[in-house]
Parts: sequence; structure tokens; C-alpha cells
Amino acid sequence: NAILGYSKLIKNQISDPILLDYQNKIEQSGNLLLSIINNVLDMARIESGKMELDESYTAAGEVLRDIVSVFEPEAKRKQIKLTMESSVINGHIMCDKTKVKEIFLNLVSNAIKYTPDGGSVKITCQELPCEVEGHVRLKTTVSDTGIGMSREYIPRMFDSFSRERNTTIGKISGTGLGMSIVKKLVNLMNGEIYVDSVQGKGTTISIVLEHPIANEAYYAQREKDLETKLKAELQGMRILLAEDNDLNAEIAVAILGEMGFVIDRVEDGVQCVAKLEKEVPGYYDLILMDIQMPNMNGYKATEAIRQLPDIEKACIPIVAMTANAFDEDKKNAFKCGMSGHLAKPINEKEVVEELSRVKTRRGG
Repeated sequence: NAILGYSKLIKNQISDPILLDYQNKIEQSGNLLLSIINNVLDMARIESGKMELDESYTAAGEVLRDIVSVFEPEAKRKQIKLTMESSVINGHIMCDKTKVKEIFLNLVSNAIKYTPDGGSVKITCQELPCEVEGHVRLKTTVSDTGIGMSREYIPRMFDSFSRERNTTIGKISGTGLGMSIVKKLVNLMNGEIYVDSVQGKGTTISIVLEHPIANEAYYAQREKDLETKLKAELQGMRILLAEDNDLNAEIAVAILGEMGFVIDRVEDGVQCVAKLEKEVPGYYDLILMDIQMPNMNGYKATEAIRQLPDIEKACIPIVAMTANAFDEDKKNAFKCGMSGHLAKPINEKEVVEELSRVKTRRGG
């Protein structure tokens, strides 16, 4: 959180092209470190059987467009032709968007990574016949003109920490966990995966997943209404931030301040409860609560606030903003009375989406 947060703040303040290049490399390295940590933790959770699906509405094309936008700068830098085609009719689905996106982020990342300059990466999505009424089977394929894999290696490509060429030989960084995670997530969704690769000519990987079909009109109107209603309302919100780490607090105050929020910061749960009690009802619109804090942690502070005699103060929206990002952490946050959950490092888009959701749920 500190590395990526301060890197972002630096980016907003410098114009020297050399320093911007250094900043960009810090940011890339920080994101690589974050992905490595997430991959290791995901593997541990998958293997322990603790990972569950959390399905919600999404559009299949939107997921793929988001992924293309992530890799467009890198593809442009390597002069790789990155394209996407979709022939899906029933593209509005219910799925675990985060996990589906993780599957294709890994596949497209590898395709870009292992395709030499001037090559091509193509993503295609098509609808297959489905025997289950109200469901759709989608086949998504990622094809590249990269270095490919040997026939001998393909059966081992899904093993944890498995790489055909290590970083020293191939000069390409990685942990060898990406494809293992892809396989395990596909299995978790009862999907299928197919691999075709020729060394020196490229790789094609296809994923087949089945999803319930969603009511497009309902969800599209709901999202439009939410965006229209809440975009302006979030501006000027007064937020009480409970965060014991000075670096994390400085980053949060700076980023949230740039987004138009007014921030007061306290250092632990005891101070948070006291500060809320001291101010008049309605003074704060929302509390952003770290979980691991001295004197009183975020869970206990939330429980104390929910028991305050003043109803308006007791019902204030409380959103966890914490590195505790697993499904059971979210469940624990809601169980103790929190209204929402944000994972560090702070992401502006996710902050707006979660605060909007919390305000909507509360009735604006």
C-alpha cells in the first residue's frame, strides 16, 4: 500500500521525463510484487479449500474489454497487435467477476509476456450450445504468436512454481504460479481448459465456463441510476478515517482528498469511538476503519459504535479499509456490523464503487 500509494502521489507532482520513467518502473515493480503476493496467497487458499465463489451480475464483453485496456500499453510498447472479438448473444451473466478476470488476466499476461515484439495476441469469445435452461456456455480463447511450449512441458504447465524457462534463462520474470491458479479456478467453476502450443510458433488456450443468464435490463438500469444519483453526492463527504499506520494514513488522506472527500484521521478504535461521540449527529457521513489497530481493533470499535445510545451515530456507515482481503475477512467485517469492505492497496475506482454501494444501501 505504501509503495504503490506514494508512487501514485509522486506521479502527480513530477514532469521530468527521466523521473517519470523511474516512477513508472517503481509502480510496475510494486504491481508485480502485489501480484506475486496475491498469487501465493490465492494458492494457499485454494489448496486449503477456503476459496468460494461470489457471483454477481456482469457482462462477459466488459470483463474482456477491461483486460484488453490493462494490457494495451504494454502491447503498444512491444508493437504487439492485441485484438478482441466476441460473437456472444447472451453475454449478460451471473459470475464471480473477480475470479473470472483473474483467469484471463493470467492468460493474457502470459501471451503478452512470451510474444516477441511485432507479434500478435487475439482474444475471442463465442457462445456454445448449452443443455441447462437459463444458462450459457462461453468459450474464451487467448491465442498468441509467441515462443510456445514444448510438447513435453504442456502436461506440467499447471504445476505450482512450474516454468519451462526460468528467469535467468528466459529473462522474463514470473513465479510459475499463474497457470496453476488458472487451472484451479477453472476447476472451482466446473469449467474446462484446453491447450495447444507449438514451440517457436505460439500458444492457444481455451476456457469453457457455464454461467446463469442475468436480466440485462434490470441490472443496466440499476447501474445507470446508481451512477447518476451518487456521483455528485460523494463529493464533499466528511469521512472519519481510523488508521494507526502513519504512512497508510498519509496516503489515504492525500488520495481521498484529491477525490473530493473531507478527511479527519484518528489512530485507533478508542479514538474513533470518542471522536464520533464528541461531534454532533450527522457530522460524519462515513467511517473508514482499519482492522488491526492498537488499544481497540476495528471489529471492536464497530461493535462499540453500533451500541451507542444516539441512533444516528450508531447507524453510521462503517467500511473496513484493510489488508485483510479474504472472503472470511469480509464476512467477519459484516458480522460485527460493518457496512462494506475495501482492500488495500487503495484503488480510487473501488473506493467510489464501494462508498456508492454503501450509501445506496443506506438509502442515500
